[in-house]
Amino acid sequence: MGPFIWLVDTLFSLAFWLIIASVVINWLYAFNIINANNPHVRNISYGLRRLTDPILDPIRRIMPDLGGLDLSAIIALLLIEFLRRLVIQGMISLM
Repeated sequence: MGPFIWLVDTLFSLAFWLIIASVVINWLYAFNIINANNPHVRNISYGLRRLTDPILDPIRRIMPDLGGLDLSAIIALLLIEFLRRLVIQGMISLM
């Protein structure tokens, strides 16, 4: 059961860090620190959006409009950590 716990933990960690990277790159865009016209930056941003939008979009639909303030990443990170602990504790209790 140990390798399965490791795999689940790694997948939750990967989702967590992909959302963090997506938030950071969006901030860098917003403050004009990185050039949005650079094809490499654009490809990285596109890839991050493709990976994180399936997680963030349902949360964005549920949350009320906060005037341009997007808190969906914070909610997603909290949910990921909650599910991570719930699933891993469940798997450990089955051992």
